[in-house]
Amino acid sequence: MTPREPGRPRGRRLPTVVVVGRPNVGKSTLFNRLSGKRRAIVTAVPGTTRDVIAHPADWRGLQFELVDTGGLFGASADPLHEVVVARGRRAIADADLLVFLVDGREGLVPADREIAQVVRTAGVPAVLAINKTDDRRARAGLLDFAELGFDPMFEISAEHGEGTGDLLDAIVERLRPAPVAAGAPATAAEVSVAIVGRPNVGKSALVNRLLREERMIVSEVPGTTRDAVDSVLRWHQRQFRIVDTAGIRRPGRVARAGQVEAVSVVLARRAIESADIVVLVVDASVGVTDQDAAIAGEAERAGRGIIIAANKWDLVKERGPGFVKEFDEALRRQMKFLGYAPILHISALTGERTPRLLEVIDRVAASRTARVRTPELNTFVRKVTAAHPPPARDGRGVRVLYATQTGVAPPTFVFFTNTAAAFHFSYERFLVNQIRDRFGFLGTPIRLYVRRRRS
Repeated sequence: MTPREPGRPRGRRLPTVVVVGRPNVGKSTLFNRLSGKRRAIVTAVPGTTRDVIAHPADWRGLQFELVDTGGLFGASADPLHEVVVARGRRAIADADLLVFLVDGREGLVPADREIAQVVRTAGVPAVLAINKTDDRRARAGLLDFAELGFDPMFEISAEHGEGTGDLLDAIVERLRPAPVAAGAPATAAEVSVAIVGRPNVGKSALVNRLLREERMIVSEVPGTTRDAVDSVLRWHQRQFRIVDTAGIRRPGRVARAGQVEAVSVVLARRAIESADIVVLVVDASVGVTDQDAAIAGEAERAGRGIIIAANKWDLVKERGPGFVKEFDEALRRQMKFLGYAPILHISALTGERTPRLLEVIDRVAASRTARVRTPELNTFVRKVTAAHPPPARDGRGVRVLYATQTGVAPPTFVFFTNTAAAFHFSYERFLVNQIRDRFGFLGTPIRLYVRRRRS
């Protein structure tokens, strides 16, 4: 392979730094430390990380994409270990810089030599980081790692942060020939999209279909995806950060499943809270469940834009034209609070209607940040409240004096009245529906507040 110039961008992407190493040397801990985010799951169980996880990082003014990989080589009881290794090798081939992590406490082992050979033949600049050197047991074997032929070597503790500043300095020094321009428009316009749902509804398959590559590991084993995995997708001059998440099961089942799944669910919920758009994937062949509605409720409470993707439509479309109406009506009954969310009938397996999903994501993202001019809003409000006045409160008539939009993402409106500090919930719902009918706001919750204007 021909060596690539350090930091040379492909198009407008960030330079990529990939952390590699055998299982349980501390890659996910180092990833969390360098990125400043608790994105990767950290446990004492080898093979916890399966997918390739990426997150932007910044050091001394240089931005780069930090990537965590599953453990390469070494013994593993994980039935998906071979797929994990293949993903790791692909990440190495796409890297601009490799951070080869070894375990100072265990010393040099044959698997480290195997990985060192892979790193050398990749034709990518690399640095060696010896982890867990805060343990006195690691000091005796440090010189053994010189055999691997990497210079310089960095002694670090990913858990406590010791030596990580020097490691970041070395990373930046090797990437600096092509720094990313500050304020790049692609970053500013990025929309974060969390793909969520119950286990085995096809979330990872959908992400692979959208990316047009086998980025996510897909299997019939429930719980295959553990981390919240980011991938950048560029579509029609727009940039989406697609986040594949672990399946969210009912709390009782999660508790019985153990530590890894519990942390996976926490990360999936964090992905909902930090996303712009949530795509709720449901299994059309099974139908909508209470757990689907519970996940949707979390997204609604977080104020995220919401799209419902009924996946595996290829398995049910032969049931006749009446099935579409029957399915959608059942879904709306189960999720009455999501009447504003568009429903798409898709198949991640065949690709049916998946391009349409990107179009709808773009429209919902625009709706979340849309603003209504105050004069136009008040003209509309006067007309609506004159035809349908608010119910009286405490024996006094309620008059809406004026309204204004105070925020976006989600769109937020404040209604000032002569006496009421709140509308009846049915009237509030009426106003929200009227706002949607007049101004759109596809796929996004609307927040409405009432204030009594003081004299």
